[in-house]
Parts: sequence; structure tokens; C-alpha cells
Amino acid sequence: MPKFLAFDIGTSAGRAMLGTLSAEDLALEVIHRFPNHSVPARGTLYWDILYLWHEILTGLRKWRDGGDQDLSGIGVDTWAVDFALLDKNGALLGNPVHNRDARTVGVMERVFETVPREEIYARTGIQFMQINTLYQLYAMVLADAPALRNAAVFLTIADLLNYWLTGRQEIEFTSATCTQFYDPNAGDWARDLLTRLNIPVDMLPTVVQPGTILGPLNAAIPELADNAAIPVIAVATHDTASAVAAVPAEADRFAYISSGTWSLMGAEVRSPVITPESLQYNFTNEGGVNGTYRLLKNILGMWLVQACQEAWVREGVIFTHSELVQMAAVAQPFGPLIDPYPNSPDFRVAADMPARIRAFCARTGQPIPADRGAVLRCVFESLALKYRQTLEQLEIVLGHKTEVIHIVGGGARNDLLCQMTADATNRPVVAGPGEATTMGNIAVQAIATGYLTSLQEARALIRHSSNLTRYEPSVSSAWDDAYTRFLDIADM
Repeated sequence: MPKFLAFDIGTSAGRAMLGTLSAEDLALEVIHRFPNHSVPARGTLYWDILYLWHEILTGLRKWRDGGDQDLSGIGVDTWAVDFALLDKNGALLGNPVHNRDARTVGVMERVFETVPREEIYARTGIQFMQINTLYQLYAMVLADAPALRNAAVFLTIADLLNYWLTGRQEIEFTSATCTQFYDPNAGDWARDLLTRLNIPVDMLPTVVQPGTILGPLNAAIPELADNAAIPVIAVATHDTASAVAAVPAEADRFAYISSGTWSLMGAEVRSPVITPESLQYNFTNEGGVNGTYRLLKNILGMWLVQACQEAWVREGVIFTHSELVQMAAVAQPFGPLIDPYPNSPDFRVAADMPARIRAFCARTGQPIPADRGAVLRCVFESLALKYRQTLEQLEIVLGHKTEVIHIVGGGARNDLLCQMTADATNRPVVAGPGEATTMGNIAVQAIATGYLTSLQEARALIRHSSNLTRYEPSVSSAWDDAYTRFLDIADM
């Protein structure tokens, strides 16, 4: 039975998981877990990339020390938009900056002064968020950043880790498309667009497709020299792309929500959808597996709950995730609402999130949540209603109705939010697998190495390997009334 090692690193935590493939099952085993931290220093918010590299090496050592030397592949997926710059010798020119750093505030508007918003969307098909790589790089141009002037190679976070694993300096397709300077119709970087913004283009590497075998594990990692022949595979390196690859869909017309720190809601399409409607509703066309694209929108997701949890920890009160859900479940329904829109200045930073939620409610003329349970209920109901708004817009862009919503990722384990989603959208919801990102990572490895023949076969195996829960919608006029109120305070 082939075994694959998947590293899945999100913005709050990472893990190494061993997947064992059989004819009827994909079994997962946790090898190593670790947190992911942002680090503020002199007014800039960084990622600690060397710490993450250390944890990848730790995961490899733990696999090796487990005594099982039979490994068919290694794959890494991470979050998108953030990046590293290397010099001509391949050395890191500085710690990657966190996408929530303040350097991109107001930068989108500065970019539009040179390249109009409509032109950027027509070329890239990517939604407008100030965290996008394009605006991070232009912020460096405006600051005359020495790292950008001296950069010989640009790599996204996952591709940097793959470079350290293999020595290959290439960017995988699903991460490349998220930069907002990849042209999907041309199949290459939008170099002329970058040149107009004085962003150097010689640093851009070749783009490779998910499933590309980058090469053997770097023999320059001394303690792993005996395992140097193991292939490292460029999976769908953007974690959402890996998660969508694992959506256990049978129907063609399905929507998905990859529910975690972010909620990414959309549909799988065969080619980019770049239309006046998709621009109006700010939908993005990010690369997927097997020649597909992910037509989706970003929603703030469970980061809002995590930020509330962190605020309460600072007050000396610690709640488990299940306790937070239970507090929301018993709170009074259909109270005040917020708009979990990613460009919202109200919720861009995590600092004192409960106070930010209360301030938004006060500013929009709504009752202020009275206690912690009311704050959480506000978040969950707002997410469900944002899903309804996004689904309506998605169906306008697609030109047809969707039959079912698949929720994958950690949010698939949240019974309350899954049922709210079914009720708010009036669509059945199928929840699971919770480990979709890891399963998608391993599925691409298995296809690349010939152990699976197609994405369809992989999804059938994932369906068979997962405990899926179906939530049927219950019709209630209360959700319609809440949605009317939500639209009054909602952005796109």
C-alpha cells in the first residue's frame, strides 16, 4: 500500500500527515502538529519562515524515526498571496511579510491610478483584496524596498519550501494564479502589467502544473540523506485548491465552502469566468486541479471566532471550540448582524474582535450583543447569510442553479453552522471531509505517481473514506427576514 507524506500549513497551524492508500480507503495518521505565528518587529508583521522550515524537518524526522521507510511522495500546501524574495545565489532576502501588515493600506487605489481596475480583472480574473500579492509588491515599489531591487527570484511560500526540499525554483499553478498578475488566458505571467507598475519581471520563475514531480528530496539535508530518492511533488500548493480537489461531489452542479480561518465559497469550472457580472460581484478565478478553475469569493470565516477566542483568553477566560459553538447555539437567534467581507476595515485586524463587532452593530443602528454567546451567534448567523448572498451571486455568474453545497475543512465539523447554512440558503449541505486539504494534497500525489488514474477516482475514494453528514434545509421566514436586514448592512 503506497504511503504519502502531506505537509499542510495554514495561517494559524500546520501539520504533517501520513496517508496510506488502499483500493477502498485513504487512511490518515498525524505525524506532527505545530502552530504558525506571525511576528511583529518595528512596525512590520512577518511570518517566521525559518521556524516553519524547522517544523517541516521535524515532521520528516518523525516520519523517519517511525521506522517505515516506504514513502511514495511528499507534498506541501500553504496559504496563498504571501511570498519570499531570493538573491542570485538563492539566499533569502528577508522574512516574508504577513498579508495583514499595514503596508498595503490604500495601495490598491494607487495601482488603479496606473492600471485601471477593469483592466487588471480582464487580464487576471482575480478578485480585489488589498492582501493580494500584486499590492504587496507595489507597496515595496512605493517604499523603494532594497529587497525588491535586489531580488533575483520570486517564490510563493509553498514554492519556497519546495525549493528548500528539492533545489527547484518554480511556482505551482494554483499559487501563481492567486498573485493577481498571472494571465490564465495567455497561460503566463502578465509581465507587461507588472512593468507598467515598475515591478521587476525577471525574477518570475516558470509555472508548473499541480502534480509535477519536482525531483528527489534534496540530498543536502544531511540527516535525511538515506531518504533522498523520495519524490517531492508540487501538489495543489494553495491549500484551498487542495481542499477543493477533495470535495466528494457526485453531482456536476455543486457549490463548495472550504471552511476554516477563511471561508472560500464557489464552484468548480473548466475555464475562467471573466465577465461584467463576475467583476461586479468580485469573484475570483483561481487555478485548480486537472485543468479546472475555482470560481469563488473569500469570506472572513472562522477567523472571526478565533479572534474573539483570543480576546477572551487575554481576559483570563478560556473556551474550547465546542464550548464556543454551544454558547452560540443557546443564544437568542436572529439578533444583530455583521458583514464578514474580507476588505472590511471593521474586521481587518484581530485586536479586540468582540469590541469591533459591538462597534459595527452600534454604528449600523442594531442592538449591541449583550454577552459572549450573542457575539458568537451574530458571527455564525452572519456567515450563513453571507453564504446565501454569495450563492445568489454565484448562480447569476454561472447562469444556473446549484443543487447542493459541500462544506469541507474544519468548519464541516460545526453542526450549528452547517445547519444554519442549509437553512439560510435553502440548499442541502453535505459536510465533510474535515481533513479535505490533506486528502486533496495526497490525492494529487497519488495521481502524479500513478496510484490513482484521475480526479474522479480520487473523489470517489475520498467519499468512501469519509464520514459525511447531510443537512436538509428547514424552511423558515425568519431567515428571509434576517437576510433582508443583512443586505442593508452588507457590502459585496
